[in-house]
Amino acid sequence: QVQLVETGGGSVQAGGSLRLSCAASGSILSIAVMGWYRQAAGKQRELVASITESGTTNYAESVKGRFTISKDNAKDTVYLQMNSLRPEDTAVYYCNAPRVLTATGYGYEYWGQGTQVTVSS
Repeated sequence: QVQLVETGGGSVQAGGSLRLSCAASGSILSIAVMGWYRQAAGKQRELVASITESGTTNYAESVKGRFTISKDNAKDTVYLQMNSLRPEDTAVYYCNAPRVLTATGYGYEYWGQGTQVTVSS
């Protein structure tokens, strides 16, 4: 089965930076798209950024120019570089792979356990 594990969260001052990583494990042949979501206390989960197998990226308006999503296909890992962090970026960040091709067929909607990001003012 496929598992996603996020690392890199922590606490930083406003204006600081963090780099999150999400490593996928299992008998993975390909991942068409991976994304980062976040959920702040009392709010709905929202898409922060995504990246396709071909490298096309998409960002929420609130993080454009500050966050960068990237990937390493050989390692089945996606990263989120977060710069110029603001208190409103505080949330639990989740990695998502909506469709994964494995050795035994397709799997859907895999989620990591989440990693906490806290930005203080």
